[in-house]
Amino acid sequence: MANEITAGKKRFVKRQLAEAKPTVWIGKSGVSEEILKEIVKQLEKNKMIKAKILKTALQSGEAKQMASEIASQTGSALVEIRGHTFMLYKRR
Repeated sequence: MANEITAGKKRFVKRQLAEAKPTVWIGKSGVSEEILKEIVKQLEKNKMIKAKILKTALQSGEAKQMASEIASQTGSALVEIRGHTFMLYKRR
């Protein structure tokens, strides 16, 4: 992982986003340029986001692989993956 974060920061992000609804949904078109731009925009604004991968987007691989790819492409840290939902954090 390119952008490591501390265990304490991971706990903080998990607590902050535990009850939150996902703000980014990755649909059947997969990880498009628009989705990456939206994730970057939200990370700039909020430092952390929760995203959900719809089942239709997962034909090509698994959620963990897709989430890791998104994290590396947006320069953020992958905090947690639960099922098809994952959390990203990026320091300002």
